[in-house]
Amino acid sequence: MNDIPLLRAVALHKTFKVSAQGHSTRVLTALDQVSLHLSAGETLGIAGESGCGKSTLAKIMAGLLKPDAGDVLYKGTELSQLGRSEQTAFRRKTQMIFQDPFSSLNPRMRVGDSIAEPLKIAGIPVPSQRAELARIMAAVGLQSDTVNRFPDEFSGGQRQRIGIARALAASPDILIADEPVSSLDISIQAQIINILLQMKTDFALSMMIVSHNLLVLRHICDRIIIMYLGAVVECGPAVELFDKFRHPYTEALIAAIPGLNASAASKGELLRDDLPSALSIPAGCRFHPRCRHAVEICRHEVPNLVEYTDGHSAACHLSRQLYG
Repeated sequence: MNDIPLLRAVALHKTFKVSAQGHSTRVLTALDQVSLHLSAGETLGIAGESGCGKSTLAKIMAGLLKPDAGDVLYKGTELSQLGRSEQTAFRRKTQMIFQDPFSSLNPRMRVGDSIAEPLKIAGIPVPSQRAELARIMAAVGLQSDTVNRFPDEFSGGQRQRIGIARALAASPDILIADEPVSSLDISIQAQIINILLQMKTDFALSMMIVSHNLLVLRHICDRIIIMYLGAVVECGPAVELFDKFRHPYTEALIAAIPGLNASAASKGELLRDDLPSALSIPAGCRFHPRCRHAVEICRHEVPNLVEYTDGHSAACHLSRQLYG
């Protein structure tokens, strides 16, 4: 049995230079020592508030952005060590779906040509292209007459189906989706989620889904990683994370879900103040300024990510005391 993950991140660190008032430059820390893995056939969720580094992580995992330190491994090989042809193969096998599908589509290209472009690049004969195009469009719920229309003729939900279809045309092993339903109506969100679930089975995909919506991730994912200010604070099986969370930040996120009644306390009671700026990460546990349980050690010492049960880890000095 091969235990090597399909995709692995090792101690990723990423910063960006940000211009401030007076023309000075400050450093924003997007990712800080982030490690994770995606196994074959798995769907992994990445959750957290806006500004926690989710989208930056997704782009690095897809090979669209380079980390300052650390590396991404595809089937055990570092991306930085891949040759040109291997890099091309990785980009084909790892496809990304964006929050705004319109920005990833050529507005001057007919939808059928846009979806079929990866098939043409792969050198597939024209008759086979047509058959595969029809199969993919049917899989994502697009009508056959869609092929001759342009992206601006479609709704947001239809454009997302087109983006998914284009990604599928590359015959990927891995699909990385960055907030794929956040800009859509609730009813349309459910349709796209169901398409993603069906795709996992029909196309034998491994998926990484970035979202601020924990209910979406619980429904679609095998495991969920919770990020806060560029770091992983908890990771565990999706169902267990909801039933037996081990970090106060996870508890607060779940408490904020309308109607879930996962916690007797409200988000306001569990979270102090607003999210700090990634331009100035707090010392010690980065969550301590907002945590109602914080004690002296939290203010000065960075907690390690500790595994409490099989596959369920948390970075909190007080986890065992608070949650058993």
